[in-house]
Amino acid sequence: MAEMDLNELKRRMDGAIASLKGDLTGLRTGRASPSLLDPITVDAYGTQMPINQVANVSVPEPRMVTVTVWDKQMVGKVERAIRESSLGLNPITDGATLRIPLPELNEQRRKELVKVAHQYAESAKVAVRHVRRDGMETLKKMEKDGDIGQDDSRQQSDRVQKMTDETISEIDSLLSVKEAEIMQV
Repeated sequence: MAEMDLNELKRRMDGAIASLKGDLTGLRTGRASPSLLDPITVDAYGTQMPINQVANVSVPEPRMVTVTVWDKQMVGKVERAIRESSLGLNPITDGATLRIPLPELNEQRRKELVKVAHQYAESAKVAVRHVRRDGMETLKKMEKDGDIGQDDSRQQSDRVQKMTDETISEIDSLLSVKEAEIMQV
């Protein structure tokens, strides 16, 4: 009897969760953090690169992020990338250093950030559902080809569904934690 690789499906679902965690870390809560700029990429030397690969990101004080760009010719591109990101930040250029003051989060801005968090969570759920669909299609094909019987196919599809449900509920709990963190004044 052929076995479908459930570990591979689990690994791909965990990848969606890891990606979501990274996205949520980048959403700002009220304190500055170097990971705030992680989702932003810059067009550097013909490729899209994360800011931390073209500059040094630091947090000198709770409401300020500084970005020291290594190549002076990249300063404008880094500033533009930060300004055009969905984070609503306004960098102040000072030579090769960008100072980014973090404004107080007002109620409207908090709600916008919660919406962004919901979009990230929905993207993760879609990714998990794609993995589930791939697994189910593999099972159907294996059953059609006679590699596994109907009972085994049903049993494994139940496992895939259970794995999907668990992963989706983990995504929901990550989202609710982040939402509470954002709305906390």
